[in-house]
Parts: sequence; structure tokens; C-alpha cells
Amino acid sequence: MEKKRTLLLDMYGVIIKESKGYFIPYTFEHFNRNEHERLTKAFREEFLFTKAGNGELCSDEFLSLLGYPNPAETMRDYLTNFLTLDQEFLWFAERNYRQYNFVLLSNDVKEWSKYLFELHGLKKYFKESIISGEIHMRKPENRIFAYTIKHLQCDPQDCVFVDNSVQNLNAAQEAGIKTVLFNRDNEDYTGDIVNNFHELDSLLNNLIC
Repeated sequence: MEKKRTLLLDMYGVIIKESKGYFIPYTFEHFNRNEHERLTKAFREEFLFTKAGNGELCSDEFLSLLGYPNPAETMRDYLTNFLTLDQEFLWFAERNYRQYNFVLLSNDVKEWSKYLFELHGLKKYFKESIISGEIHMRKPENRIFAYTIKHLQCDPQDCVFVDNSVQNLNAAQEAGIKTVLFNRDNEDYTGDIVNNFHELDSLLNNLIC
């Protein structure tokens, strides 16, 4: 039996339509204006969001430090009501997950990624998830791609990485991974580009045969 190829998929900007999420605007909308200076410092100087995404803070710790009185409810509200699943992904996944090993490769707070998987019923499609908040490294660091290849025990040339960030794709290419830009943000890219999951479906057979 021929070995399955690996499809590495980003969450935000690919599976979820919002390419950078919506959490910072969400937070400023939920606190009074007199709190905005404090929040700006928390994001830009204390790097609380980055620390949560790197696994230095869990979701509850992160949200509590921002001043949310009920961190668990805040997480559910934000992820459920302010992010949009690309419904085409479900069509694409049903067509392809038996043929390819789907692996999530995402910069995210660990608990948030788990919640999104459960909320949208994504677990059935994915062999594995590699989340920055779990492994303490993030895209576009070269080491996360080296880790991914070693952890999955796959050859880089047998992997295709789909992301909406050219910077992330360039780092993956340096590791020998094939790349596809999911064009949410109209970035310039010299490699393969798709605008939706129907185009990705059409591209895959030619790309990894």
C-alpha cells in the first residue's frame, strides 16, 4: 500500500476565515475606554498574547491577567461567536482526509485550539495537531518545521503545507516542504496560490503526485 502523504494545515486564515483572529479588537470592545492603556501595555509590552500562544500561560491565566472575571466563559464566547469556520473546509476534508494525513500546524493557545476542534467537529479529519502552545515553538521559526518532520517521521518532500502567511511558507520551504498560499490577505507569492478549498482540492493531485 502506498504511504499517505501529509497535509499540514494552518487554522487561522485557512480553516478559520479570520486570518489573525479577532481577539485584540474583541478585548478592547469588552473593556471601558479607561482600561485601554492598560490593555495596550499588556499586549505590546508584556506580550501576554504571545506568551499564551507559546504555552507560557494557559488560557485561564492569560484571560485573568487581562482582567476578564470569567476566563472560561470568555474563551467560549470569543471562539464560538467571533470566529468563522470556512464551511468549504468540511467539504474539502470529507473528500481528502482518507487519502492524506491531515495535521494541524497552528500558532495558538493550547486550550483554544482544542475548543475549536470540538466546536466544529474537526477531530475526525486530523491525524494529529501540532500547536505552538503545546510545543513552545511557533511559525515561522525554522525549528518548528524540523520538529514537525521529525515528530511525524515523514519526509519533507512528502508534505504539503497550506498557510495564509508568506513568511511561514518561506520557512517551510527552507525545510524542504512543499507549500501553498491560501490567499485570504492578497499577499504576493511566487509559488502555488489558492483562493478557496475548491481550488486547493484541484491543486493537490497535481502538486503531490
